[in-house]
Amino acid sequence: MKPDFAKGKGLLPAIVQEYGTGQVLMLAYVNEKAWNKTLETGQAHFFSRSRNTIWHKGGTSGHVQKIKEIRVDCDLDTILYKVEQVGGAACHKGYKSCFFTRVEGENLEICEDIVFDPKEVYNK
Repeated sequence: MKPDFAKGKGLLPAIVQEYGTGQVLMLAYVNEKAWNKTLETGQAHFFSRSRNTIWHKGGTSGHVQKIKEIRVDCDLDTILYKVEQVGGAACHKGYKSCFFTRVEGENLEICEDIVFDPKEVYNK
């Protein structure tokens, strides 16, 4: 049994959670090729909708996600990667989690500390 990629027209959402703490780090999309690459390497791979290609999480920054456990929901159309986050940051903007912004009334406020400077890591 494996995820039903046909349900998502080839792409399924993948929630990424830190194995030790349960903190949600990010959400990305996986196609069958990225799924197979993840299983093959033991590190998270995703499908970039904007670049239309497979990407290895941390391939540029070194902040890879080592797979500790994978779960699939009851409908086989959502994936949960439980990972060891290398380098302390999952977000390409330099935060531990992509969910570093909290809603406060009608405002959005950053509620986490930055872990790294993305300009230094990505030379942008």
